[in-house]
Amino acid sequence: MIYINDHIEQLNLDEALQIISEQRRNQALQFRHEEGRRLCVAAYLLLKEGLQKEYGIIENPIFCYAKSGKPSIKDFPEIHFNLSHCRAGAICVIDKHPVGIDIESIREAKEGLVKYTMNEHEQDQIFSSSTPNIEFTRLWTQKEAVLKLTGQGIINDLKQVLADKSLYQLETNTSPEGKYIYSVARYQHSANPKD
Repeated sequence: MIYINDHIEQLNLDEALQIISEQRRNQALQFRHEEGRRLCVAAYLLLKEGLQKEYGIIENPIFCYAKSGKPSIKDFPEIHFNLSHCRAGAICVIDKHPVGIDIESIREAKEGLVKYTMNEHEQDQIFSSSTPNIEFTRLWTQKEAVLKLTGQGIINDLKQVLADKSLYQLETNTSPEGKYIYSVARYQHSANPKD
């Protein structure tokens, strides 16, 4: 299930810092600005909410990290999740299978960035669109979601991330107000490396 908080300004940061794990509190406090702290905490609170609703887990989740940096929940490796945040909000997805998610505020489709991150087909999609900023952000979130699903994180050649879309189930949504776009990536059943 997907959980979203796009009213970050309403979060009482001081109170929230007291009810999360020490591990996550330390991560949040590493952000220089309050906005980053709020977003980090908000994403974690969404995970807590989802774990309680879906699994009845009320204790604070503690993260373990793979060599790639992909997190899992200590004592609950069978629960897959992913977190993301941007200026417009925080998001969490929880699943029984590997999953990746990315949320981004609508970004300007600057020509240099588009050419660096998108292959020719994707560039054509963006520059021929009546809404190039939305199209760019849509593709960007799909790429990030796939990289988070696979545990690769940002790689040098972003152009080929979506070269074989048949490997993934991609779901992309735009917020009703048009402030952000998020994408969720899952393996096609036959492509899941754990199957």
